[in-house]
Amino acid sequence: MKKKHIWKKCCFFDLCCLCLILCLILAGAGRGAQLKQELKEVFKVQQQKETQRSEKKKIALTFDDGPHPEYTPKMLAALKERGVKATFFLLGQEVEKYPEVVKQIQEEGHLVGNHSYRHEQLSKLSMEQACKQVERTNELICEITGVYPSYLRPPFGDWHEKLDCEMNMVEVLWDIDTLDWSSQNHGAIVNKVIKNIQENDIILMHDGYETSVTAAMEIIDTLQKEGYEFVTVDELLFD
Repeated sequence: MKKKHIWKKCCFFDLCCLCLILCLILAGAGRGAQLKQELKEVFKVQQQKETQRSEKKKIALTFDDGPHPEYTPKMLAALKERGVKATFFLLGQEVEKYPEVVKQIQEEGHLVGNHSYRHEQLSKLSMEQACKQVERTNELICEITGVYPSYLRPPFGDWHEKLDCEMNMVEVLWDIDTLDWSSQNHGAIVNKVIKNIQENDIILMHDGYETSVTAAMEIIDTLQKEGYEFVTVDELLFD
């Protein structure tokens, strides 16, 4: 994760060096003083942008139980329009039904996670059954995306105490549960998030309802204006 910050700094440093060289070349032509002032303005604007990036408050928008054949593509289109990346925790049985939607999620730069195969409470299953729920879903997702999932959200947030499955996966829960599946009320969903959101929070939503799509878009539009940046859970947890 740190490499991203180093890369940004290097790019800015390289830009400064390039501009300085250009300034020296043109100095002999009598434009040095004018160009130096112009470059100062460029550097000032760039520094302001870097400061704004560092000041943004990161939060993660996550969606469970998909993919849905109708509403997941609508959610993806809305996210793309706003330049937002999210995390989708998928059910294996839905992955089997709609592989093209899974592929679209991955191709558009979102993080694909595991939500088990049938949305069963893992702690109430035997170790073997719980492992199969996770492993089967991982294999299905990997067959479509070429990427083996690293992040797991257990159904109901209920982790099997002895769940190992010989896999090194990161368990991801949440800070704000919108209960969008229950209310299916646009206003209630939006208010739940806006009133409770804090920096580094993970928001739990679902991508199988029309009201979830519209509410997610209002949440994004509102919080972006308040200085929040939406990122995937891996960026939030490890950046």
